[in-house]
Amino acid sequence: MHLSDNEIEALVSIRRDLHMRPELSGEESETADRIFDHLTDLGPDRIVRGLGGTGVAAIFDGGQPGPSVMMRCELDGLPISETGTVSYKSRIPGKGHQCGHDGHMAMLLGVAMLLRERPARGRAVLLFQPAEETGQGARAVIADPRFDDVRCDFTISLHNLPGHEAHQILLKDGYVNCASRGMRIRMTGKTAHAAQPEAGVSPALGLAEIIREFDALSNTTATDREFSLVTIVHASLGEKAFGISPADADLWATLRTVSNEKMFEIVAAAETISRRAAEKCGVTIEITYDDIFNACANDVTVIGHMRECARALGLDVEDLQAPLRFSEDFGEFGQHSASGMFFLGAGTDTPALHNSDYDFPDTLIPTGAAMLHATMSRLIGANDPAASAID
Repeated sequence: MHLSDNEIEALVSIRRDLHMRPELSGEESETADRIFDHLTDLGPDRIVRGLGGTGVAAIFDGGQPGPSVMMRCELDGLPISETGTVSYKSRIPGKGHQCGHDGHMAMLLGVAMLLRERPARGRAVLLFQPAEETGQGARAVIADPRFDDVRCDFTISLHNLPGHEAHQILLKDGYVNCASRGMRIRMTGKTAHAAQPEAGVSPALGLAEIIREFDALSNTTATDREFSLVTIVHASLGEKAFGISPADADLWATLRTVSNEKMFEIVAAAETISRRAAEKCGVTIEITYDDIFNACANDVTVIGHMRECARALGLDVEDLQAPLRFSEDFGEFGQHSASGMFFLGAGTDTPALHNSDYDFPDTLIPTGAAMLHATMSRLIGANDPAASAID
């Protein structure tokens, strides 16, 4: 089963409409309304709205009992001002779809079109998830009491990946996306005149010590569970005034590891460094965390089915040798079902994800929809030797 030319044209139009109206994590109400309207036209058996905030899930029931498969995409955009020149560029100042979630939504709507012919058994669920960029959306969806209505045996997803040949399928067993979290450190002392700094309590030396020692926590030569990366993303000290010795300092750092276990080690080490530095310079310290992502691990069996589907569709397959450094909250679903995410090459000349001039390549829409639909069909039929793996 394939998307028709008219269906592809309609999906491109939908994708560009979504691209013009990005919404940030947790604020995707209008995007969810548009997705709901499109899904309603495609005739699922049931639609659940407001999952985990603004999430939308469309349920397509097969004719007989069997395995269930959830396919997930993301609703949210980014706080980035688009600098591209396309006619459909973002109309919302300071917001853009520079991660390609608009394209992922179009692909999942393409799967809904393909599901006009229901699976012979089991159930297919299309989940349009909020707040992926902050790491909060998957947890919110799973915590929603209605998640039990859409919970499945398998959960699959994809992400486009610039820097690789367009339409290439990239796969990896086991750990595939790093765990990460944002660490905020607030140090508070006492101001003084800059001519008498000894009369105050400055966090300046403590801030410098933390920055220096955090660098030693990174181990980027490793590609396995020993990999770690600590990136300083923001630092501030005192006021912009030459006459004041500072009292306050803020430091933000992103901690990144391959495994959750290694993350616990890096968190403990970073906190020890920070508290020791604060104690040495006599300031109080507060440590908080945000944008918390667990590691994302692929189920070997699910990835095996994806590999076979890609080859059956005539797509080039590359096995990733190391986990990707960026994070994904899709890993949360792996705690509740066998899950797998593949990556879809977006072209070697395409700007990188989160670049201000990035624009999802429309030609990927039918490829992504075909891969998701084929994998879903194979998983539903995998336990039945007589069932066809791919349409």
